[in-house]
Amino acid sequence: MRRLFPVTEETAAQARADGGAPAAPGPAVDREWGLAELAAAYAYPDPAPGAPRPWLRANMVSSLDGAAQHEGHSKPISSAADMRVFGTLRALSDVVLVGAETVRQEGYRPARVRAEFAGARAAAGQAPVPAIAIVSASLDLDFTLPLFTSPLVPTLVLTGAAAAPDRVAAAEKAGARVLVAGEGMGVEPARAVEALAGLGHTRLLTEGGPRLLGQLIAAEVLDELCLTVSPTLTAGGAQRISGGPPVAVPHRFELVSLLEEDGFLFGRYRRP
Repeated sequence: MRRLFPVTEETAAQARADGGAPAAPGPAVDREWGLAELAAAYAYPDPAPGAPRPWLRANMVSSLDGAAQHEGHSKPISSAADMRVFGTLRALSDVVLVGAETVRQEGYRPARVRAEFAGARAAAGQAPVPAIAIVSASLDLDFTLPLFTSPLVPTLVLTGAAAAPDRVAAAEKAGARVLVAGEGMGVEPARAVEALAGLGHTRLLTEGGPRLLGQLIAAEVLDELCLTVSPTLTAGGAQRISGGPPVAVPHRFELVSLLEEDGFLFGRYRRP
């Protein structure tokens, strides 16, 4: 893995003051990075004094022609390096926010303990693994899956106040913790972030899918996007990484860093 474009807060601020972009580094060394190096490269921002503000980042993968999946799954356009980044981002987070359709399509399971990150998570006051938080209006979920029957920390379900009481009861009976984050059937993104922060989860990660990511973008609650650009072409009618109605004005994000391995680009972008 090579670092193509490292940017720190200091160099970015200086570059803006100088009216230009941060300078590119010297010759890069292509090698496999250790997990500790990846964790440092993707560390969450240091919390401000007082009550820490939640920070929501997304992690998505896209083919060269804009597909977020192939035949309903992201694995065909992923790679071993992409999965190392995926695992690192999970290990850094308090909670993984995901849409119900993605849970069904990707066969989500509970997060597993990563021995390499155990010490860092304990030192940061985090649980051994991040909780999985599912966004679902209908609560049309299979509560017999391991995600509900055998997680190390309870799975969270975010839904609206108008959700069917019998489905809420079924979720709670399965051991999930139900959080109301909307007045009607659906979930309001800002309220979802607030509900998770209320449980002490401030390092938030979403893995989509596209519909959920589009809602988070439209609500302007997304702070960061970690995007893997896969050197593949899929054609067809696959979804982009985000969907839903367009925003009135495109949201401009700033490049923080850019890594490369085997033709895969790993970009990290932040809200200015």
